[in-house]
Amino acid sequence: MSTQVETPTGVSREHRRAAMASMVGTTVEWYDFFIYAQAASLIFAQLFFAPMGSSGQLVAYVTIGISFIFRPLGAIVAGYFGDKFGRKKVLIATLTLMGAATVGMGLLPTYATIGIWAPIILIVLRILQGFSTGGEWGGAALMAVEHAPKGKRGIYGAATQMGVPLGMLIAVGTLALCTGLLSEEQFEAWGWRIPFLISFVLILVGFYIRRRVEETPVFKELSERKERNHTPVRALWRTNKKQVMLAALSFIGTNGNGYIIVGGFIVAYSTREYGLARVDVLVASLFAAIVWGVFTLLGAHLSDRYARTTIMNLGNAAMVLCAIPFFLLVDTGELHWIYVALGLFAVGLGLSYGPQPALYAEMFPAAVRFSGASIGYAIGTVLGGAFVPTISEALFKGTGTSMSISIYLMILAAISFVATSRIKNRRDEDLNV
Repeated sequence: MSTQVETPTGVSREHRRAAMASMVGTTVEWYDFFIYAQAASLIFAQLFFAPMGSSGQLVAYVTIGISFIFRPLGAIVAGYFGDKFGRKKVLIATLTLMGAATVGMGLLPTYATIGIWAPIILIVLRILQGFSTGGEWGGAALMAVEHAPKGKRGIYGAATQMGVPLGMLIAVGTLALCTGLLSEEQFEAWGWRIPFLISFVLILVGFYIRRRVEETPVFKELSERKERNHTPVRALWRTNKKQVMLAALSFIGTNGNGYIIVGGFIVAYSTREYGLARVDVLVASLFAAIVWGVFTLLGAHLSDRYARTTIMNLGNAAMVLCAIPFFLLVDTGELHWIYVALGLFAVGLGLSYGPQPALYAEMFPAAVRFSGASIGYAIGTVLGGAFVPTISEALFKGTGTSMSISIYLMILAAISFVATSRIKNRRDEDLNV
């Protein structure tokens, strides 16, 4: 029985439920993803890559990026099933797969116990995380946007985006709590496993909520009219190749700049170069997550009133302008300036990130929308964020200055500014078949 009964404001219970399902599910997915990124930056080098000596940290960063390579594959598979069989089934599958991989990491013996099999299994589980995440975002975004009331696609789509700062908030908060309550010896011996195992509880919550959401009205219409595409990926590349590439390039700035914070690089950099306490920098990252979330909602809200591309480019411009001041502030080695740096950086991230689900949904026709949004997003993550911690570490070691990282981040944001400028505004067009 449908619950699509609108209130006087035009918002039904199903509208809210779809937004909540998207937000909770992506929060769980990104919690899992961030837990790995932070652990790889802080502790995995000695636990799983100890025989590599000083190169172990660089290899640990590489494992963060490996999962990104498999995101497009996950997007292709999820897009195929999502456009053919529905958004809801795919979202439940990706959530379950991500949770199983994360819990598996929490149970995995280290190199000292099972030798070379430890890093091999760790990398396999990381690949499963990347595959799952590649299929998650597009489905969650469409679940929220295709259910959204008229004129509110931006703010409802932002429910999906809030999963990133919320997932980061919970992940970093959990790590900060563990590192704060446990001694360094306890954390390295067994405490690092706790955040991974907590994922099991979060997965159950997300699974319950997603099971209760109806399929989107757009997919229902496709089914009723028998207009589902049986080869959605092939059709997408035949008719919407340009839109896929513009979508990908419009995202690399946000993704690349964001992974300086969420990929664990800034935590490792600050503690290594300036001797700051790990827990203090983790708490500063929590502050950045809050600012990011606030400006994500603001960007999404503004995109329902003005062109989405304009709001996204405000964020891209802010990232270009903040890249050099960001590292100048971090390199003071003072914790309060690191708070300022992370807060300023998160403003541009939020403005560019908030309008993205609605913009992507409006870029593709209904029959290939899941494939288009998922693949565009996944390619953007590979080009933008896949190896940002690795590249940043290599740039810093090669040049001896953090300014090289700033220039790299500026280039990514500038590319996104140009690509976003070329996307047509379809804010008022119908999303139905």
